[in-house]
Amino acid sequence: MTVSMRVMSAGDGYKYLLKTVAAADGDRPLSTPLTRYFIKEGTPPCRWLSKGVSSLGKVELVVGDCVSEDQLQLLMGKGCDPITGKSLGLAFPAFKTTEQRIEARIAKLNATLSLGAKGEAVALIVAEENARAGVER
Repeated sequence: MTVSMRVMSAGDGYKYLLKTVAAADGDRPLSTPLTRYFIKEGTPPCRWLSKGVSSLGKVELVVGDCVSEDQLQLLMGKGCDPITGKSLGLAFPAFKTTEQRIEARIAKLNATLSLGAKGEAVALIVAEENARAGVER
């Protein structure tokens, strides 16, 4: 038996489930219907579990119901109720990329810096942000 692990995050993380787990462990393009799993071996379709299911979707969901692609996208991709589409709390945080943080910090540098001082400041910013992100350069 082979076991693999993946980091899955809020937002686009649900796409991993759609491409592999919900598709009977097969890697599928997102344009391929999920119904393919009915004729393939592997992981069975995703199903709603736990007592919290009854609090979702105006009580339209029942434990054991199959999870649809749209429902998974709403819940995991947007943090919304899988039936009503209403937000289930705070929006998922949107973090800036390392490049965006570097650009923002450089834009805030004093315009009167000499070229040498600006170059040193930029190098320091890049080094700090890459270290923060765990990037070795």
